[in-house]
Amino acid sequence: MNKPGRFVKAPSQQSKYPGKAPVDPKKLEKHKRGKGVELRPGKIRIKGKYNQERLKRKEKAVQKAAEDAARAELLLTEDPGFLETDSGETSTQFRQSQIVANTDITSAAKQFHLDLPFGPYCLKYTRNGRHLLLGGKMGHVAAFDWVTKKLACEINVMESVHDVSWLHTETMFAVAQKNWVYIYDNQGIELHCMKRMNLVSKLEFLPYHFLLASASKEGCLAWLDVSIGKMISRYNSKLGRISVMTQNPYNAVLCVGDSKGVVSMWSPNVEQPLVKMLCHRQSISACTVHPHGTYMATSCPDRSTKVWDVRNLSGPVSTLITRAGVNNLAYSQRGLLAASLGNVVEVFRDVDYSPKQYLRHKASWIVNGIQFCPFEDALGVGEARGFSSLLVPGSGEANYDALEVNPFQTKSQRREAEVKALLDKIQPELITLNPNAIAEVNVASVKEKLPKEKKKKHGPRFVSK
Repeated sequence: MNKPGRFVKAPSQQSKYPGKAPVDPKKLEKHKRGKGVELRPGKIRIKGKYNQERLKRKEKAVQKAAEDAARAELLLTEDPGFLETDSGETSTQFRQSQIVANTDITSAAKQFHLDLPFGPYCLKYTRNGRHLLLGGKMGHVAAFDWVTKKLACEINVMESVHDVSWLHTETMFAVAQKNWVYIYDNQGIELHCMKRMNLVSKLEFLPYHFLLASASKEGCLAWLDVSIGKMISRYNSKLGRISVMTQNPYNAVLCVGDSKGVVSMWSPNVEQPLVKMLCHRQSISACTVHPHGTYMATSCPDRSTKVWDVRNLSGPVSTLITRAGVNNLAYSQRGLLAASLGNVVEVFRDVDYSPKQYLRHKASWIVNGIQFCPFEDALGVGEARGFSSLLVPGSGEANYDALEVNPFQTKSQRREAEVKALLDKIQPELITLNPNAIAEVNVASVKEKLPKEKKKKHGPRFVSK
């Protein structure tokens, strides 16, 4: 008989899973970080009860993190998907009109074409993929919200435009004009003129370091800290005219391609290249790096496109032979590789091990620049006389981290994110080939600081008989 005042669930009311709900073993295996330290007798001997307890707590924390990550997949409701073909069909035969006709009205509105006569055009998306910046060779510059088609500003700088780049927010952008680099706000008002960045041909912005990097026709590389307006570094790379430059998002190192088929990696701290890679026997025509910083794709006029593993730099992972020389390359967040061949844009899947053609689009004019839109299944194409937005299913990341980048942020959220980014700003001295080196111990300097007496005291304890 139950005690008075005590409630006992009936068998029908009892929970099916007492305690926490079970986790799918496949999802748990996906988020595991390998085998942990086995503290069984005879496996690994660890001296001291404190060290044993510390490792036990660490192993429990690692297992709990993997379990929480597996449970959190329930919250990721969006699922990325690719085009599925029937037997006898190939995805390259699908045209943009067919994709638009078989998709929802929201996605269909993201496929459009702008007829602009002041090209050829270069383009840049913001990190959250909401705003688009266009720069025409004949001086036309336009910034707008490409989803709602709301124009922020449209100006004619009355000079040739060689490249454009957003800064840390969508309220400011940089334009590489005929002689110098100019900074404008989202109303088209000129804010600054960087006369130390002259004859610039390429621009890149490093968001975590607040650095605007530029490459000039004279071979000069420059890094400008836009938060304090100070030139961090500027020197001559001795490579001649630089027309191919991109950044590695993993370590913020600039990858520069030259006319000898060599891709060199540069940091503002060293006036010599950190790495030199002989990628092709002819000049580099295009170069791009995967958003995770793991793979790099390069191309040259001999119709070959090679994919390299940046982590070991041993040799090409895969090689593509196209019908013509590739002029532009772009990686998507999901690993798709887009390449422009004259007026044709081709998209490849699984380029890391077995490349396959995924989509093909023929533009009306010669393609000058391409870039995938973050968090959207869209590819921006800058042409000689206009701009086109193409639908590429499966190219964008379906689930975004709102604490990192938020496509739907408000003005107050943007201001708050800007303040936090400035507080978390990384110093340019930490730009190295291996960003994890800052957490390692410099053994050589520790040995130099160690007194001679301690060196003798901590000498070899065991002497062979």
